[in-house]
Amino acid sequence: MNIHNNHSPDYQEELLLEEEVDSSRCIVLYNDDVNTFDWVIDSLIDVCRHQREQAEQCSLIVHYKGRCAVKEGGFTELKPMCEALLDRGLSATIE
Repeated sequence: MNIHNNHSPDYQEELLLEEEVDSSRCIVLYNDDVNTFDWVIDSLIDVCRHQREQAEQCSLIVHYKGRCAVKEGGFTELKPMCEALLDRGLSATIE
């Protein structure tokens, strides 16, 4: 009799991969010499659902520090947001 249990190596590997994909990450926005403050602020409001004040603060941090974590969440939630920021010409990664 061959009984397959949920603790097989393949099953455990799948769970680890799912946990890795959905573990908490953040979108990091980087400074550039192209985009205006208004464009960055509007993008953070539209894409990341920031309040205006939060978007303004993030844009200032990016300007003066070179980078800022602008959104936290799971990879599956952040990926489309990061892609939308990139589509708007901003420089962003998921870390």
